Amino acid sequence: MMSRQRIGRQVWSCLLGAVLGVLVVCTGTPAIAAEGQGSGSKAALEATSWLLTVPYGAFKCAYAIGGGIVGGIAWAVTGGDKAAANSIWVPAVTGDYIIRPENLTGERPLHFVGKGN
Repeated sequence: MMSRQRIGRQVWSCLLGAVLGVLVVCTGTPAIAAEGQGSGSKAALEATSWLLTVPYGAFKCAYAIGGGIVGGIAWAVTGGDKAAANSIWVPAVTGDYIIRPENLTGERPLHFVGKGN
């Protein structure tokens, strides 16, 4: 029998692999569709960005929450050094939480990890 922890890791690995696979497949296709910019291709681009935002946003929120926890631990371990905590908090909490059509066409970069101070 497999432990719950191992099963949980396998589920997260599969989910992450699926999200990355969808991102790889979908980022090339909308860029080609954007050349025509018909109403159908624009709608498809918006639908694709919405569909990709659902798993991406959930993963980004989990990452931000984890960064908040780790930053809090860093703050406590360093005796209240806010600079040490901010070096973890700022990149984890900032960044893009949704995927826009412009991200898929390459007009706007997608930042999973935010920029520090």
